[in-house]
Amino acid sequence: MRQFLKYLLATLLGLFIFTFLGIIIFAGIIGAASSKKETTVAKNSVLKLDLNEPIRERSADNPFAAFGGNGDASVLGLIEIKEALKKAKDDDNIQGVYIDAQNPQAGWATLEEVRNALIDFKKSKKFVYSYAEVMTEKAYYIASVADKVYLNPAGDLEWNGIAAELTFFKGTLDKLGLKPEIFRVGTFKSAVEPFLLDKMSDPNRLQTASFLNSINDHFLVGVSKSRGIPTATLRGYADSLSIQTPADALRYKLVTNTGYFDELETDMKRAMKVDDKKKIEYVGLGKYKNAESDSEGDDDDDDKLISKNRIAVIIANGDINSGDGDENSIGSDKIAGEIRKARLNESIKAVVLRINSGGGSALASDVMWREVQLTRKVKPIIASFSDYAASGGYFMAMGCNKIVAQPNTITGSIGVFALMFNTENLFKDKLGVTFDRVLTNPHADFPSATKPLSDFDRKVLQTSVNRIYASFTKKVADGRKLSVDSVKAIAGGRVWTGIQGKAIGLVDQLGGLDEAVKVAATEAKLKDDDYRLRYYPAQEDTFKKVMKYFGNGDDDNARVQTALGPLAPVVKQLKKLQSLQGVQARMPFEIDIR
Repeated sequence: MRQFLKYLLATLLGLFIFTFLGIIIFAGIIGAASSKKETTVAKNSVLKLDLNEPIRERSADNPFAAFGGNGDASVLGLIEIKEALKKAKDDDNIQGVYIDAQNPQAGWATLEEVRNALIDFKKSKKFVYSYAEVMTEKAYYIASVADKVYLNPAGDLEWNGIAAELTFFKGTLDKLGLKPEIFRVGTFKSAVEPFLLDKMSDPNRLQTASFLNSINDHFLVGVSKSRGIPTATLRGYADSLSIQTPADALRYKLVTNTGYFDELETDMKRAMKVDDKKKIEYVGLGKYKNAESDSEGDDDDDDKLISKNRIAVIIANGDINSGDGDENSIGSDKIAGEIRKARLNESIKAVVLRINSGGGSALASDVMWREVQLTRKVKPIIASFSDYAASGGYFMAMGCNKIVAQPNTITGSIGVFALMFNTENLFKDKLGVTFDRVLTNPHADFPSATKPLSDFDRKVLQTSVNRIYASFTKKVADGRKLSVDSVKAIAGGRVWTGIQGKAIGLVDQLGGLDEAVKVAATEAKLKDDDYRLRYYPAQEDTFKKVMKYFGNGDDDNARVQTALGPLAPVVKQLKKLQSLQGVQARMPFEIDIR
């Protein structure tokens, strides 16, 4: 017994010491990750834009960046990229920008914002150079604004047009014995087609071709202005696959140089007028955002500001569901609460609702729409569309005073659907599982996923979907000051680009977040120097981020993408099935535009 107690006490002591040390180490991680080390930018520095990671609306700091590794990879936020370029424009220590972009993981509207920020930076007369071993068309869209566009002599430039690929699951469902029960309104509401068909319907193919050509036309116009090549010529290059080698890209003036990275650096040193043997000082986004700056941006500095006026920018990014959501999804409780707080805050004179969403729950969308309506009665609220503001994403915005979208934003998709699966055959034929039930009323188990729906069940569900669609189109008509009939003529679930949306009355003005802020300031009768921006919701603190790092965390999508490569979109679509509860206001299920 004495020997047993001795071992027990030793074990307990060891556990205590291990736990104590673990707490100290964990606290050290939190402390180090929470500390903001100010960066000193050396003279003759170059701002490096590494755009090969996913670009979100706001950056998500890496809690472990303080312990080494690539800290910059965790700060690819669109807002931070634009702020860095704006600061670098007037920073005497920054001589130019080096763009490292091969395959940006972002939508076309996000790239439009980055591109326009680079064009604005060039007004400083500082250089912008780009280098890549390979470049997709998205990467080239960014690089095309550079003074020098370097392509590795053994590399590749994609120049063959823009494509959209959709994934269909009908064959899989047939093999599993799963029968989809689908209720929708709108000829173009194609979000359910992957479960019904093995290819696109004619209406879906029509709308997809329409918005793809709109995006491509805008892309070609932008490149034409930057490189001085007629759009018809650029289109011909893609039609004939003329760009087969880097030498072709150089001959047809899509790039300015074919060369290696050391040759690019030699060119940059020449532009900076520094010795060839001197090392170039690069500063990445992660470090540059902590560099000394004269700009005001924190609430702690409010007492130093002349004006107390604020414009709130509320970021709504991801699929729409009820609840709180997170940094990569829109929870109606969270966003509705942020809109409400902005409405009640007297210092906030206007609100910009920044939306990047293909939709989701119709109910959750309606909850947020109500807060928009209430806010509009008190102060201006302006919608700013990013890559997507479709279906439920448009639902959120349709009550705003004004809607601002990028030319290549995907919007519209005004329609709804409900989706169920009859799993009876799957359980019976594949697993040998059967079900039986006792009911107190004829429809007590309505709706059930383990038996076929009756005609009465289908009628009830379709009536519910029709009712929500009627409400959706009526609210669009009221918000946009259109007739219900004219809304229904452009609704039906059809997807449009920002350019097309402006032409049919769904969008007021073309532009990015900066333009939306200017509209908000004008509506609130604020001068340019008479307000400060505040971004909401507040980002998660370091402790939560550390905990998520050890759990599933916000990086699941990035991890799936890395692990599965081209199969990642399929897995993501299957995962989304878990969230298709209730009537959905969602754009075509998943479109991979590239």
